[in-house]
Amino acid sequence: MATTLRAIAGMPMIDSLAAALRQISPSAFLRLSPSSCTNARILASPTTTSSYAHQTHAATKKSRTVYSLAPRQFEAAAAECDREVVSVLGIETSCDDTCAAVVTADGRILGEAQVSQANMLVHYGGVVPMLAQELHAQSIDQVVEEALANARMLQTDLSAIAVTIGPGISPCLRVGVTKARSIARVNRLPLIGVHHMEAHALVARLMEHKLHFPFIVLLISGGHNLLLVAQNVGQYVQLGTTVDDAIGEAFDKTARLLGLDLRKGGGPALEEIALQGNPTSFPFAVPMRNQKHCNFSYAGLKNQVRLAIESQKINENAPMSLASAEDRQMRADIAASFQRVAILHLEDRCRRAIDWARKIDPTVSCLVVSGGVASNNVVRTKLGAVTKEHGLQLICPPPRLCTDNGVMVAWAGIEHLRLGIFDPPPHLDEPADAWLDLRPRWQLGEIYAEGVSKARSLKSSGGIPSLTAQVQTLLRKTQ
Repeated sequence: MATTLRAIAGMPMIDSLAAALRQISPSAFLRLSPSSCTNARILASPTTTSSYAHQTHAATKKSRTVYSLAPRQFEAAAAECDREVVSVLGIETSCDDTCAAVVTADGRILGEAQVSQANMLVHYGGVVPMLAQELHAQSIDQVVEEALANARMLQTDLSAIAVTIGPGISPCLRVGVTKARSIARVNRLPLIGVHHMEAHALVARLMEHKLHFPFIVLLISGGHNLLLVAQNVGQYVQLGTTVDDAIGEAFDKTARLLGLDLRKGGGPALEEIALQGNPTSFPFAVPMRNQKHCNFSYAGLKNQVRLAIESQKINENAPMSLASAEDRQMRADIAASFQRVAILHLEDRCRRAIDWARKIDPTVSCLVVSGGVASNNVVRTKLGAVTKEHGLQLICPPPRLCTDNGVMVAWAGIEHLRLGIFDPPPHLDEPADAWLDLRPRWQLGEIYAEGVSKARSLKSSGGIPSLTAQVQTLLRKTQ
């Protein structure tokens, strides 16, 4: 299968396009649309390439070249390829975990590996970008080799490489992208640049094969709150986002202020202690209840919690394990009250998002909830009630696939590969200091007309068009 896939990726024509391909960014798209895998070997020839190749430019910091070959439907080729063993290595280094996994096109997870930076988070109270980059650099080779060993595969057995290129912490992204390009360059493999939040959204389709587009997506993590309508792979309508702090950051900050053990993460620590508390003991206000949109805000709730902790004279430097019974109960009550209101905010926004989504497409029938905070059992229970209330199905990946992982990146790569959207291998002579297309700020979907989203405008995204805008432009060019 590797031979067939490399043919689809344009392997026979790489040398003839080398001069042009060296000028494009890593996330430029190479669109090949053969009618079958067999025909791909013929179409992807130097002669055929010259007759089909053309250039387009996207509004990014650098001009981008897009090659479109044989503009016919790709579905037949994808169907034939899926009958073969297509295996993709996914690499994730966008924040504080170094992850890799090998996944097949039929949904089998062959092997995975991960190294956590939890000790750094506990020591510094958060992610230190340059230290995180150093830790990624120390771990990346080991993690990739362990994932391949668990899959009982060599690099030469792979069909393609997928890697997160954004959003995330730029120095951390660089480690993963550099490793992915190295493997793709040496082994002449297609390369897929993955949007981190899309990977969280699409992993639900790996676990639930009957999940079809369109569906609503709620992505909740330490750095993101997003409500979207997923219309297809690479095509999303953004209903709402965070205007300040994300829910995961609020959980982590509250856990630190309460002196909880953060070695397993602030969110899990807070959820555990909240089980012992009274969720109505502190009357925190639900954010933005009078604002009729789908955006999120947790900065005000964080401040309410901080003031409550200060009023109760709770010392965050005094660990929970050494607290008196009275002090422990007070911390549990604050945790439970915070969690109740934080989730109520999610419920409010999801109800409005369901109404908006049905205006966009009345056929939506599922709400997918993913991201690290989706591991919270109370979140799942409460949003399950909301979906039942509106006649929808709630789909959440298993907790281990809600947090950052290599599986979701590999699967997102497979989803894009099926559409024929990927990069050719980097040129064999690519210098070590080659420019890398890293997107620390990168919008996923186009903003819904009724939504308000200053936090994710093009200006705050560094002028980079959303993934959806790029894919839609590509599709128009290939029609």
